[in-house]
Amino acid sequence: MKDAPLRPTDAPNERAGVLLPLPLAGAYDYKLPRGVAVRRGLVVSAPLGSRQSLGVVWGKAEGAVGDNRLKEAVPLDGQPVLPAGLCDFIDWVAQYTLTPPGLVLAMALRSRQAFDAEVPRVGYMRGNGAPKRVTPPRARVLAVAADGLARQAAQLAEEANASPSVVRALIDAGALCEVELPEFPPFQSPDPDFSKPTLNTEQDLAAHLLRGGVAGHRFAVSLLDGVTGSGKTETYFEAVAEALRREKQTLILLPEIALTVQFLDRFAERFGTRPTEWHSDLSQKERRRTWRAAMNGEARVVVGARSALFLPFKALGLVIVDEEHEQAYKQEDGAIYHARDMAVVRGRIENCPVVLASATPSLETYVNATGGRYAHLKLHRRHGVAVMPDVRLIDMREARGEPGTFLSPPLREALAVTLGAGEQAMLFLNRRGYAPLTLCEACGHKMVCRQCSAWLVEHRYRKRLVCHHCGYETATPPQCPQCGEAGTLAACGPGVERVAEEFKSVFPEARLAIASSDTMHGPAETQAAIRAMSKREIDVLIGTQIVAKGHHFPQLTLVGVVDADLGGSDGDLRARERTFQLLHQVAGRAGRAEKPGLVLMQTRNPGDAVMKALASADRDAFYEQERKYREVTHAPPFGRLAAIILSGRDDDTVRAAGRALAKAAPAARGVKVWGPTPAFYSLLRGQTRERLLVQAEKYVDVQAYLRAWLNAATFAKSVRLTVDVDPVSFF
Repeated sequence: MKDAPLRPTDAPNERAGVLLPLPLAGAYDYKLPRGVAVRRGLVVSAPLGSRQSLGVVWGKAEGAVGDNRLKEAVPLDGQPVLPAGLCDFIDWVAQYTLTPPGLVLAMALRSRQAFDAEVPRVGYMRGNGAPKRVTPPRARVLAVAADGLARQAAQLAEEANASPSVVRALIDAGALCEVELPEFPPFQSPDPDFSKPTLNTEQDLAAHLLRGGVAGHRFAVSLLDGVTGSGKTETYFEAVAEALRREKQTLILLPEIALTVQFLDRFAERFGTRPTEWHSDLSQKERRRTWRAAMNGEARVVVGARSALFLPFKALGLVIVDEEHEQAYKQEDGAIYHARDMAVVRGRIENCPVVLASATPSLETYVNATGGRYAHLKLHRRHGVAVMPDVRLIDMREARGEPGTFLSPPLREALAVTLGAGEQAMLFLNRRGYAPLTLCEACGHKMVCRQCSAWLVEHRYRKRLVCHHCGYETATPPQCPQCGEAGTLAACGPGVERVAEEFKSVFPEARLAIASSDTMHGPAETQAAIRAMSKREIDVLIGTQIVAKGHHFPQLTLVGVVDADLGGSDGDLRARERTFQLLHQVAGRAGRAEKPGLVLMQTRNPGDAVMKALASADRDAFYEQERKYREVTHAPPFGRLAAIILSGRDDDTVRAAGRALAKAAPAARGVKVWGPTPAFYSLLRGQTRERLLVQAEKYVDVQAYLRAWLNAATFAKSVRLTVDVDPVSFF
């Protein structure tokens, strides 16, 4: 006798490996409800201890535990499924960065409420009833509602310039009827043909190649390498337009929220509406809305910070990384990754083109482009009639001003000429606050953070001493805390506040603004300052790197770099490259319209290779010099690096762990292990820090080496170990 077929209710439970968004090494085994098949990416609610956790089915269960011992993971309503490309991307990032995959998944599930049922809104539209009396305010409300569109009550009142009570009276009279609206208003779809720009020959050729890549829907990486002001944004917008025409989504990464201000306006001018935004300054409701819109395809173009890489795009057809050289693309805590490199990986997984745009590309990207691995699209000249600015060096060993001043006589003279002509200027110094160091002139005591091996920075406007690493701050004391002498604490060196103070003493009538993360809190304040500068309500902008790139001010003709040597001796292999990139970008703010620009860089080392390259406008010669140095030393991109950072509260325990880890390092061909040695900031947020550096030949599988080494290593549990594959800083 044959067995009767199983009915759905009699079928055995499927067993699945469920990945939880926690720092766990892999998936946990659960059983699924009867009739639910194992489907990679299926979002479930899974019990974990005494609570429920969001989880994602990652594959078949691997354990041999019986069904009666497994807990049940239940799919969410509607059985949402993460896109396969996103799941594969999470696995790849976890493997490459040696990060627990659950921690990487957490970056993709940052909006937990995105799976909750939508809460409909109440709207009103024209009903069949009529009020007994039609006053002028009521007439205005009815006129607005006459178009047949549903609006919320507050929106009706605002558009009709009427009070909420007028709207309520019309609702009570039946003149307005209630309708249900979706929780979020829909995103407007950008129009690829809203406003077509006029491109020059170089731009047109580059745009043609980028459009072809999108049309072919194939993975390829292109470096859009153009001088500052050459119209790189308008050029890659043509690739965005092609993606829109083909019903594909686009991700545009920007390194900082501050750069989105003018970018969003430029996007709207080209496509008729702003793109969808994704960054840390959004509210939870806005993040939930954007996450859903990316997953259902409603968000056609997303502009965001590095975490936007982990959005669940339904049909990703183009990835753009603007200012690809920026260090801000490196995530330094949690899952440590470089967004530029991971953007290339996401493009490969999604089989779509990737565009890297910069006037000063990273050396890694430059080598890939000049070596033929990436397409190299070059824009040699500025758009329209604008020309590159004249860059001159001011030797501060000769052009000395009065003691305690930081603006040299030549720079002051240039400022006077610029302001007298009704033009704008920018003074750049990559130091926040008033002074980077406060010391006692009587005993030499330095004001140092009690939790970090770093000086406290004076913020004179707030009368506070602040640590820019851990956030510790204290009031500026009236006397030295070590010797007790009053009035002996002196500010050493300049910050932007001190430069602003000196500028105001020389040009008291000029309108100035300070632009730094201390003075601009969030995109709204940044946007207000940038628009004030664009409207010529500001004569001189004094700022840190927040003003160094991405901004276009037509009347800005003078840029003064107060200390061009700052940052040139950080003690790591990328210090010179970063200095060149930053100063080149700063210089690029000058003369972006009809009027020519002048850049004055104050330096005490005019013979340095970075200074010479900037003054001669010979970028490629500098890159070739850096390339040869890296090749000889087997440094990236001609070799591999990985950093291991040990940290903990107890100095001796951390140092002992470093020595033990170094001794346990396996010998391998093509691999050298340096250290342990105290980190640049040996004390950070109360934690003692030791570093080891792995240097390997390019052919070495660094991840496999690290796994074999670290899996066998043992040290005190109070010591935290962090791995940074491909480090970009050495602090």
